[in-house]
Amino acid sequence: MSDKSAALLSNNFIYSAMALYTLAFFTHAVEVAWSVKTPAASIKKTKLDFSRTERVGRLASSFMILGFLLLLAAVIFRGISAHRVPWGNMYEFSITGALTFSAAYLFGLKKYKVRWLGLPVSIAVLLTLGTAITLLYRPSAPLVPALKSTWLVIHVSAAIISGGVFLLANCIAATYLLMDRYEQKGSRPAWAQRLPSLEALDNLSYRLVALVFPLWSFAVIAGAIWAESAWGRYWGWDPKETWAFITWVAYAAYLHARVTIGWRGRKAAWLCLFAGSTFLFNYIYINVWGTGRHTYSGL
Repeated sequence: MSDKSAALLSNNFIYSAMALYTLAFFTHAVEVAWSVKTPAASIKKTKLDFSRTERVGRLASSFMILGFLLLLAAVIFRGISAHRVPWGNMYEFSITGALTFSAAYLFGLKKYKVRWLGLPVSIAVLLTLGTAITLLYRPSAPLVPALKSTWLVIHVSAAIISGGVFLLANCIAATYLLMDRYEQKGSRPAWAQRLPSLEALDNLSYRLVALVFPLWSFAVIAGAIWAESAWGRYWGWDPKETWAFITWVAYAAYLHARVTIGWRGRKAAWLCLFAGSTFLFNYIYINVWGTGRHTYSGL
């Protein structure tokens, strides 16, 4: 297979994945709309409506799974076309980031039954892929010299996986704050009746962060080792290094606050969102407008 054919296949798989994520978005929207129409109080009386809503939800999940598989194929063929791992610029990092975010959601769907996150996750993936193909796209090209290292696979894969799980935890924390606001007013809206309790949302966000924080710590350490190999120093307070460390400190503070001083609920959710915002700032602002040795966006 020629490089051009592989690159074309990658692009076609991305467009196909976007079509399926779009179907997932609309199907999840229908599921939410029907949930509003048949609130929890009437579910027992309207088993037919509940069954119909459940079928639509399962169909939406099927679209999410198929979209993930097509996006996985797109990332693989992007790597084949470039004869390297597909993490050399911001376009490639974005499509791989969307892939890992989807994978984190599907893991949560299997283990924690988080189908209620399908609507915001499908929107986020579509926005990421749409931005990637319209604003960030760059043709396949060789790596810049500093990236030609085994550490690219080790460091970047750990960072991407961590980012996907962090962002899923942030979505759950944001859901907690939204539901907490409604419950302060007295009750949940009809569309939110099937969501977990506030305590369950709080614990789930914490579990995801605790699960992936060691991997993020490893990513930061691996980056330092790679920097010594490439540039002769472990740490130079480059903007990307600095913000990766800030993200580490923010999530460490979140975990520390929960374990040692018992932060739960609203305070913990806001701290989780703050930590996630530092990750997004590093990904978006530093990559696009930042300066330093880590600026490989290709823009």
